[in-house]
Amino acid sequence: MARETTYNFAAGPSALPTEVLQQAASEMLDYKGSGMSVMEMSHRSAIYQEIFNETKADLKRIMRVPDTHEILFLQGGASTQFSMVPLNLLGEGDSADYAVTGNFAKIACKEAGKYGKINVAADTSESNHSRIPAQGELKLSPEAKYFYYCANNTIYGTEWHYVPETGSVPLVADMSSDILTQELDVGKFGIIFAGAQKNMAPAGLTVVVIDKSLAGHEKPYTPLMLTYKTMIDKDSMYNTPPCYNIYILGLVLKWIDKMGGIAAMDAMKREKSGMIYDYLDNSRLFKAHAAPEARSFMNVTFRTGDADKDAAFCKAAAAAGFVNVKGHRLVGGMRASVYNAVPMAAAKALVEFMKDYEVKNHV
Repeated sequence: MARETTYNFAAGPSALPTEVLQQAASEMLDYKGSGMSVMEMSHRSAIYQEIFNETKADLKRIMRVPDTHEILFLQGGASTQFSMVPLNLLGEGDSADYAVTGNFAKIACKEAGKYGKINVAADTSESNHSRIPAQGELKLSPEAKYFYYCANNTIYGTEWHYVPETGSVPLVADMSSDILTQELDVGKFGIIFAGAQKNMAPAGLTVVVIDKSLAGHEKPYTPLMLTYKTMIDKDSMYNTPPCYNIYILGLVLKWIDKMGGIAAMDAMKREKSGMIYDYLDNSRLFKAHAAPEARSFMNVTFRTGDADKDAAFCKAAAAAGFVNVKGHRLVGGMRASVYNAVPMAAAKALVEFMKDYEVKNHV
């Protein structure tokens, strides 16, 4: 099956822009006349430092990161941040607020409980995480050291379409699956973190944007590699960073610029997901999982209501070139992830395939 006839809807690791992959391939053996692949370079070399600095500067510009915040290129995935955040932000006897709106927020909440008192500010388990709590539903604690939420829930297909108001309590947001898809006032956040493998780069890079005032207060037993201050002081290079992934991120950022920036990504995500939701809302075979007001622009989750029919559809879709549409193992059903690099043509083709499939298979 050729790339041009394959539509990749994976939730992560996910699609990368074709032209980014083509450029990386052209530079694989010889990066700009260096006689080396980026994979082979010392992270301390001048040529790699140039790649690193340019990528960091481009991300700062595109995200409009204020000077009060630092950008870190770390490892360990978003899951490591589940521990790193409370280790660095919670002192003895301190508490934090967590909104549990999906599987990863639930895991993060449980992990944070090892290091401090946790107040569950919201929990949407009763609706099978099909919705996002409104501002007025949040049970906030004024003494909390931070408020934590997962901005987009890949498994259940819901997304926060507002930034919670928490007063003076810093916001900590896991934006692994919707970073670089919308304009943000980064200054309103204490920490934004994201695994790169959905909208930024291959798996292995974790981007953290942190208000520098929050660093340097870690628990005394915090591992060296999990200390934000260490990583800020060493500019993410206390040890060898994920060099090649940072390079790919740099190429992706230039692709975003070429496509029209964050505003263009925002418009495209709405169009791509919108055409799929429009079809689902009129389908007799398929039904969207998430409540309309909470639907994710990134991960469109849907099902037939019958596990056997779901499996049959996934098999037929894969045979037709629509790969990775099977839902997460925790919930079943189907999921079409339409991250930045998923082309408009993929979403259009999926809708046409689903329409045809419904005509042929709906009883």
